[in-house]
Amino acid sequence: MNSVIISKAGGPEVLEYKELKLEDPKADEVTIKNHAIGLNYIDTYHRSGLYPLTLPSPIGLEGAGEITKVGSDIKNFKVGDKVAYCAAPLGAYSTHRNYPTKNLVKVPDSVDLETAATLMTKGITTFYLLHKTYPVKSGEDILFHAAAGGVGQIFGQWAKSLGCNVIGTVGSDEKIENAKQNGYDHVINYNKDNFAEKVKEITEGKGLSVVYDGVGKNTFDGSIECLKLRGMLVSFGNASGPLDPVNVAKSIQPKGLYLTRPSIMQYTTTREELDEAANKVFEMASSGKVKVKISKKYSLKDIAQAHKDLESRVLTGPAVILP
Repeated sequence: MNSVIISKAGGPEVLEYKELKLEDPKADEVTIKNHAIGLNYIDTYHRSGLYPLTLPSPIGLEGAGEITKVGSDIKNFKVGDKVAYCAAPLGAYSTHRNYPTKNLVKVPDSVDLETAATLMTKGITTFYLLHKTYPVKSGEDILFHAAAGGVGQIFGQWAKSLGCNVIGTVGSDEKIENAKQNGYDHVINYNKDNFAEKVKEITEGKGLSVVYDGVGKNTFDGSIECLKLRGMLVSFGNASGPLDPVNVAKSIQPKGLYLTRPSIMQYTTTREELDEAANKVFEMASSGKVKVKISKKYSLKDIAQAHKDLESRVLTGPAVILP
């Protein structure tokens, strides 16, 4: 097998492409030949040390492929099954790998493996944000930061299908049309306009019940300002850096706000939860309510360039890595 390993935390240059020996799967594992690998912002957090790892370490959380070997205790999966995953253990940046079936799902024939590899993390994130963390209602005004990004494109389409009035922010004028094509009713360039003021205009001063914020540090204060009494800020990413310590008396108490920091693993704690989320994601893709437009494909050998492009925000949608 070939795999990407990091021996120290740092920039894209620490990503090492290596040939390794692949052992037989353990009793509760299967061997997967990866056909496609997801590229996600959390990968850069692992690489940089923001989310510390025990080093040296493989990297990558999301992939899709075909089972080539099964462990002795495996009953619900077989050789030849199309499968996908988006959870620990790390190691998706590889041509082949062993993976425990407790975090594995089967991919229906209606969804191709490249789409599955880009949908697992982004799609399940969208599912829990809209249906679990803050279940939205038809006709509700909601705000999503980074509307033109990988999650943002899926989120906009999904939220629109639920009848929401979807407001999105982007970092440049060039990304406005992209966001509008993915379901956003209003798009604000937060580097040019005060998005909190724009939201007040759009909502006629009422504010929002919920803001979904994957940007982090740079948008926190404005997101708080957008919320109405007892509103919820869902902080689920750090694209601009992690949040500073929150002054509860200043930011939360005046309007009795809720602040939550969710992640996929908190909403896929059981086989039932994982299957519910994955099945809904695949249903949305199969029905055409969510269309995935892969913006770029990278060779696994070019993973450093993929990370550079992701962090510089030049990608115009989900990207995929091909082993």
